[in-house]
Amino acid sequence: MKGTALHKKSFKFFRVSLPKHAVLIIVGLMFLAPFAWLVVTSIETNNEIFSTHPVWFPRVIRWSNYPLAIKNFPFVQYTLNTFYVCGISMIVSLLTCPIVAYAVSRMKFPGRNLLFYIMVGTMILPSQVTMVPLYITFEKLGLINTYWPLILPANFANAYYIFLLRQFFLTIPYDISEAAKIDGASEFRTFLTIIIPLSRPALYTVALFTFLSMWGDFLGPLIYLNNPNKWTLSLGLQSFMTDHSVQWGLLMAASTLFTVPIIVLYFFVQRKFIQGISLTGLK
Repeated sequence: MKGTALHKKSFKFFRVSLPKHAVLIIVGLMFLAPFAWLVVTSIETNNEIFSTHPVWFPRVIRWSNYPLAIKNFPFVQYTLNTFYVCGISMIVSLLTCPIVAYAVSRMKFPGRNLLFYIMVGTMILPSQVTMVPLYITFEKLGLINTYWPLILPANFANAYYIFLLRQFFLTIPYDISEAAKIDGASEFRTFLTIIIPLSRPALYTVALFTFLSMWGDFLGPLIYLNNPNKWTLSLGLQSFMTDHSVQWGLLMAASTLFTVPIIVLYFFVQRKFIQGISLTGLK
């Protein structure tokens, strides 16, 4: 009887969970399809790419497209440039955003909520509105054709990242901070030794979002970088398509390599990333 009841319970669980998992698998495959098509196209010949009937898998795999793509445009240099911009932006964001988020979430001062609402309100402004004033400002400062216009905005903290960290900081009990102050800890020491270690999931999330936004940024490098030696990968791929518009296999190979760091980084921090996103909505 016990075995029968256990069998019925397992069957019921399987019957309930199967439709949910089937929907998740179908949705996951839909999101995976463009990347799979990108990889398949990167190892095909031009005849197979432009075939009237879609070639789902090449007859002969052309792995040579990858070394040819790297050879035909300065992939390594553009990759190093992109990592430089992404790395500096991540470090600056992790230095500035937590400080502002801590001030508007854990410190009590007049106008705190008003200041936070005004800051969040800046998220409504589209980037196209501030594009021309920012360009004029950086031009007068003599920073055009440098990486500073891409990095400096991170120094002033991102409103969305501050909002994300603030929501996470609010989930940390105030009793911990009060106990630290009773023991003689200053505000900065409480922030540095207690709040920051407890906020690692949210900090991982901010770091990942910063990396993704800077890695895929095309408009910023297009506006501010004139020297091809300073171009990032996103801008370099555009020039690659212009210079080698017929060799789509090479372009797809370069685009596949462009997405690899994003996938690798996500797999390393996915647990912390999901935890940070889920916990910021508890308050």
